Amino acid sequence: MVATPETAESSQVMSASDVERALTRIAHEIVETQRGTEGLMLLGIPRRGAPLAVRLGEKLARIDPSFDPAASVGALDITMYRDDLRSGAARTPEPTHVPDAGVDGATVVLVDDVLYSGRTIRAALDALSDLGRPQTVRLAVLVDRGHRDLPIRADHVGKNLPTSREERVSVKLAETDGVSAEQEGVVITR
Repeated sequence: MVATPETAESSQVMSASDVERALTRIAHEIVETQRGTEGLMLLGIPRRGAPLAVRLGEKLARIDPSFDPAASVGALDITMYRDDLRSGAARTPEPTHVPDAGVDGATVVLVDDVLYSGRTIRAALDALSDLGRPQTVRLAVLVDRGHRDLPIRADHVGKNLPTSREERVSVKLAETDGVSAEQEGVVITR
């Protein structure tokens, strides 16, 4: 059964402060895994992955002042690499911005809001391979909801959220959704 506005039941599973705590933890995990920030690049997947990458970059700079977010954070549009272009609604490509150093030899952390089937990340890996050859590619997501169609897993997860396929997970951010900072969070709709 598809939830209609009359039958949909929503509940907030992460508040704005939960999102910030999760991003802080992910930033610390990245530094620990990387043993610092040298050679590190964050590439957010638009729409919501891009502002999350910027926020992670700011947190990394607070942890390690040698990390320069302006020179190490970018956005990777995957629109033309999606495998549902023929079947889905038309999508407007977002700009891709790769820091001047390029991806060759870098440790690239792809950043996205929700990991579900894995198809978005597969498209991101294809897009990334067209840009160059990173040393290592890792994945950081705010929410991992399960139900993979492809063998992809996140290295850094803000919250594991077991869901059914009928549920919808929505991330609301000030940068993309026109909500105030206090209204940010993650909502699950049944």
